[in-house]
Amino acid sequence: MSEYLLEARELTKEFPAAGKKTVHAVSGVSLQIRKGETLGLVGESGCGKSTLGRLLIRTLQPTSGEVLFRGQSVTRMKDSEFKPLRKEMQLVFQDPYASLDPRMTVRDLVAEPIETWKLYGSREEVTERVRELLRAVGVPEEFLHRYPHQFSGGQRQRIGIARAIAANPSFIVCDEPVSALDVSVQNQILNLLKELKETRDLTYLFISHDLSVVRYLADRVCVMFLGKICEIGPTEEVYEHPRHPYTRFLLDAVPVPDPAARGKQIHLLKGEAPSPADPPSGCRFRTRCPYATERCAEEEPALQEEDGVRAACHCAGKW
Repeated sequence: MSEYLLEARELTKEFPAAGKKTVHAVSGVSLQIRKGETLGLVGESGCGKSTLGRLLIRTLQPTSGEVLFRGQSVTRMKDSEFKPLRKEMQLVFQDPYASLDPRMTVRDLVAEPIETWKLYGSREEVTERVRELLRAVGVPEEFLHRYPHQFSGGQRQRIGIARAIAANPSFIVCDEPVSALDVSVQNQILNLLKELKETRDLTYLFISHDLSVVRYLADRVCVMFLGKICEIGPTEEVYEHPRHPYTRFLLDAVPVPDPAARGKQIHLLKGEAPSPADPPSGCRFRTRCPYATERCAEEEPALQEEDGVRAACHCAGKW
């Protein structure tokens, strides 16, 4: 049995684009997630975070590479072989307004995965399970027969989380689950996710562009740029001592709640990200990196480990 709950090995996902071009959404990504941990996945929009999350739970098939779940290659499984594992891997969506069917009541939305997997016998047992799940996520039971449009954004996300945990999964991809919510509501949802992780023995991939959110929730953080991993390691180590320039730029872009600190940040990211349909040679970050050398254009940097952190930079930590 593998020591990891989930592994990605050289995952690549390419999409056809106009003019016979190819969009390189995810390019040779390898990572591991241990049971019970939260891995935060951060980067700019379009860097491949959501695509990677969907590859890990097999809602997308990779162009190449494989995903292992409890040591088994789910990528190579037939649909019939994978079906028993589907309930083990779930997804919490970014938009609570679009992720719930407006024609279904809360009872039916949360009951659907329970009934799909035939986890309980009678309708009464299913309904009682739904009540228990609503209590777990902080939605009043008396709202059982209401429709999604009758709830606030935060309440809808709670219902989406209840639906995600209904079949007792072990791994959940949280795809920017708080980005569409007010700040005060974000904190409530983050605390809920943290509580559910402990009480239900869950493992998360938490996708976000907000580094402060990731720091609060994640045990380790993985930084992506243009389909590749730049840096991955323990959260506090990466935040306090970033090895990759891109990580430093992302951290400096986080707003500081101190008027005296304004304008003192020295690492500011300039320019537009290259197109994933035409990525640069060598290091994909080099066109925006002030420390790039000729070697960066000629040779793609591999992930090198130092003090438990792996970074893909020819001058990692030396800039």
